Amino acid sequence: MIQKAAHMPGSPTIFDPVRRKEVRRTPEEEVRQAVISMLLNGCGVPLTHIASEYSFKFNDLQYRADVVVFDRALRPVMLVECKAPQVTLPEEVVMQTIRYNYVLNVPFIFITNGNLFYLCRRDSDGRYQPERKMPSFEELCNL
Repeated sequence: MIQKAAHMPGSPTIFDPVRRKEVRRTPEEEVRQAVISMLLNGCGVPLTHIASEYSFKFNDLQYRADVVVFDRALRPVMLVECKAPQVTLPEEVVMQTIRYNYVLNVPFIFITNGNLFYLCRRDSDGRYQPERKMPSFEELCNL
């Protein structure tokens, strides 16, 4: 449901169940909410194990991951980078996500613009291998 934000007169919003609030509706935010819905409904990830706009530091600079999924022990297991549908997914976007993963150290990275996606699993040698199927929450917890 589209609503008007109280803090931004005239701007449409979308409800983010993770942050539990209305946020400004942008093409990238629509992709983020679609990913969150897929994680909740398709992969069985509990709402309490998803972070939206997760803040962390890398090289003394503050960054924000679009979505991070945590296992039952609340260890991060998946990093998600969302782009607007009109944004291509060049190598720079993939490298940005991999740089974020130097800090988060998750086994799965998922990059999407809502049309295309890259799902990769880091192998024991630290290389990223493409995956065809999004893991379920159970699979993420049994890594």
